[in-house]
Amino acid sequence: MPETLIFVPAWNEADNLPAVLGELHEEIPDADVIVVDDGSTDRTAEVAREHGAEVLSFDENRGLRAAIAAGYGYAAEKGYAYCGRVDADGQHPVVELAKLLELVRSGKCDVAVGSRFATPGGNGFSRERYDTGTVRRLGTGLLRRSIEVVLDRPFHDATSGMYAVNAKAMPILARPYSSGAPEVEAVLRLHEEGLRVDEVPVDMRERASGESKLQGKK
Repeated sequence: MPETLIFVPAWNEADNLPAVLGELHEEIPDADVIVVDDGSTDRTAEVAREHGAEVLSFDENRGLRAAIAAGYGYAAEKGYAYCGRVDADGQHPVVELAKLLELVRSGKCDVAVGSRFATPGGNGFSRERYDTGTVRRLGTGLLRRSIEVVLDRPFHDATSGMYAVNAKAMPILARPYSSGAPEVEAVLRLHEEGLRVDEVPVDMRERASGESKLQGKK
């Protein structure tokens, strides 16, 4: 069995999945791929199978936090050594995920998180690396400062969904999430468990369609 699983949380992403799955098969051909279908009402599950992915389907929409937990839980249950995650909206270039996986495989960290705002060659912050709206800038700025207090170190992109993890991190990330921002909860869990989490500068694209689940007051 391949040592690496990559999962893609998806809710009504039939239009975006072909490009995402094609990129995964091209850039990381030795990995297994599973789409966690979060109760989609379109052809998400069928399109995923047509493009060579396994599918784990919910009978109803349970939300991103349930899909994330299920992806890591599947990887842990099946005994994979490494697990990666990309979103189904096309934001995450797979070539960047491959770099994160290599970093984790090297043993330098337990978890590598792709960061839109960390600067290459250091741990600086740059808003110019990724364009966001005014309200989102305010929210992420407050979050960045709060996370730094808790972790006692800078962490610039706690809402990033691009992850590469080893087997030690999978059961921690597979536990049910209680917040509306599961990625933030994941960073805090990993810190509490004493795992090494590296934030890695990556280039991300604008989403192919749809909008962020973190909008306005949320």
